[in-house]
Amino acid sequence: MKIEKRSIEFVPHSERYGRPRRLFSVWFSSNLQVTALMVGTLGVASGLSLVWTLAGLVLGCMLGTIFMAAHSAQGPHLGVPQMIQSRAQFGVFGAAIPLLVMVTAAVLFMAASGVLLRDPLKALLSISDDQAILVVGIMTFLIGVVGYELIHRMGAWMSLLSSVVFGTALVLILARASTTGVFQSDAGGFSMPIFNLVIAQAASWTLGYGPYVADYSRYLPADVDTRHTFWSTYFGCALGSLGMMALGALLAAVVPSALDVDPGTAIASLFGPWAKAALIVVSLGVIQYNVLCLYSAYMSTTTIFSGFARLSHVRHGIKTLLMGGISVLACAIAMHTQYHFDTFFADILIGQLYLLIPWSAINLVDYYLIQRGSYSIGDLYDAQGCYGRWNRRTMIVYGVSIIGTVPFMKLSFFEGYFARLMGADVSWIAGLVLASLLYFAAKKPQHSLHHTTT
Repeated sequence: MKIEKRSIEFVPHSERYGRPRRLFSVWFSSNLQVTALMVGTLGVASGLSLVWTLAGLVLGCMLGTIFMAAHSAQGPHLGVPQMIQSRAQFGVFGAAIPLLVMVTAAVLFMAASGVLLRDPLKALLSISDDQAILVVGIMTFLIGVVGYELIHRMGAWMSLLSSVVFGTALVLILARASTTGVFQSDAGGFSMPIFNLVIAQAASWTLGYGPYVADYSRYLPADVDTRHTFWSTYFGCALGSLGMMALGALLAAVVPSALDVDPGTAIASLFGPWAKAALIVVSLGVIQYNVLCLYSAYMSTTTIFSGFARLSHVRHGIKTLLMGGISVLACAIAMHTQYHFDTFFADILIGQLYLLIPWSAINLVDYYLIQRGSYSIGDLYDAQGCYGRWNRRTMIVYGVSIIGTVPFMKLSFFEGYFARLMGADVSWIAGLVLASLLYFAAKKPQHSLHHTTT
């Protein structure tokens, strides 16, 4: 298997291959793992009934995945990584601002996955807490260095293996649920703040793929149907994420003791003598998701410094060094946060939403409504080109949109005025509307640029 040789540059048409259906397996399998399952447990753990938790998860996944899939559809047409394309809105240097947000979010999710996989690995290997986190980091690094093709092949295999394990787990949990009455509408309770939080957490999970989803579609031929790219990505991510979140909610409601251990161990315990085999599949699923985070963090980091250094290609040695540094940082954060993980995980889910929603709105409005997909690819790599170094209007819109959502925010350590008044966190809706309107007003539709590939 070839090691990926492309980094942040345009993928030549002669190297394009594959069909959009490949995207389904990548995004379906990357969600069939216990990090996504953990999102589903949060509503039940906070006191919301299973029925209302499932309703919130459905709404959140369906809404968040729309934006994620819309970003994916840009990949084959432009042939560049997602955050390189953001230079058209923010400027070649200015794109470093949302890129820093992306790198931070990816590293934090890598750390979260390391913590979630700690106990399953300890059940398989005789190692300490910190050593288990290091094993996650090393495996993630090795697969990430190989790159694109191995990620796709791993996605295809994990789609099958994870479906078998988690499908069996669903049957076993439903067998217990038949005697608990958890599906009754009055089982548990309802709270509008928690219900809104569940929607936001589910939307945050799927939208979190937005800044790097096109990295996996940019190798497709430019003439593939945009609708096929969109729907392959949408259904892969939506079905995978919603299925796992729903399984997590069901696990938390039917087996409350599962909340006292990590989700991976709780799932494996359902398999009796086959628990270790289940743990292996669970572990590989988290590793695959972690690889996506690492690949994203690497691409974003490379995009930041390449803009200032005027680079359009990064050598493999630099790629290896950057991925190694990112993996070490994620491991260090995981070791530091592992014993107060629940609060840490809930905060990064919502925190990334505050910062990614305005970026997503700006990017999609520019691509679909203003430029209509027409960009000068060469100028995306040239600070002296038509996109310039810094696009101050866009950066002001981005900053104002984030500040404008502060009164609607609710975190473990902060609650905005309107969030307190309404009893719910709807900041992501405020950020989406504000960023879209401000950016469209600031950027009058321009004459389309000729789409070049040099």
